[in-house]
Amino acid sequence: MRKINNFSTKMNPLIRINFYEKLFVKNYLLIIVNCLLFFTCRQKNDSSDFVPKPKGYNRIDLPVAQYQQMAENHPFSFQYSTQAILKPDSVRWAEPHWMYVYYPKLNAMIQLTYKPLGGDKNKLSKLIEDAHKLAARHGQKAYSIQDLVLKTPSGKSAMLMELEGEVPTYLQFYTTDSTKHYLRGALYFNTALKSDSLAPVIDYLKKDVIKLLNTLEWKQ
Repeated sequence: MRKINNFSTKMNPLIRINFYEKLFVKNYLLIIVNCLLFFTCRQKNDSSDFVPKPKGYNRIDLPVAQYQQMAENHPFSFQYSTQAILKPDSVRWAEPHWMYVYYPKLNAMIQLTYKPLGGDKNKLSKLIEDAHKLAARHGQKAYSIQDLVLKTPSGKSAMLMELEGEVPTYLQFYTTDSTKHYLRGALYFNTALKSDSLAPVIDYLKKDVIKLLNTLEWKQ
């Protein structure tokens, strides 16, 4: 039988050091892995409760509506907002009594175009047809066009055309006494804001348009 030389069971100091170093490194790595797993799970839980904020728009402060009587000399009169000023229409082809109801703080205006009828029924029919054509011209960009008939307290009738979408004008209207007077209006904004962000202002100015029509009086 082969004789085995004396073998010491005591661990070599160098080997003992290497053993504890490896044990320390192993435990250290285990702690790091556990920490990473903990924070990863927590992050997933936090993200599951996250609710994205809705898209915001520029805040537009709207004043309380107050109205004043029109004082200028025209074949018609109405009440308009104290936040607006009346300005003559500045386009080259403007006719007498064409004007803007201009809102400086809102960067908006209601353009008014007046036509005397002189009892001409054909002229009235053509003007009404043109009003609907002007509204339909924006049909490609408009999501919808709604025609609404407004009955005023004095018994007059007015046609309102509401347009939704990225269009130059969001509200158009016309009214007439069928014999002498015809008045058409359109709401415009001089801004690049989208219609969604302008919605509160459109609703605000729509009330002003209705006020204008409800207080409209023709002069004989």
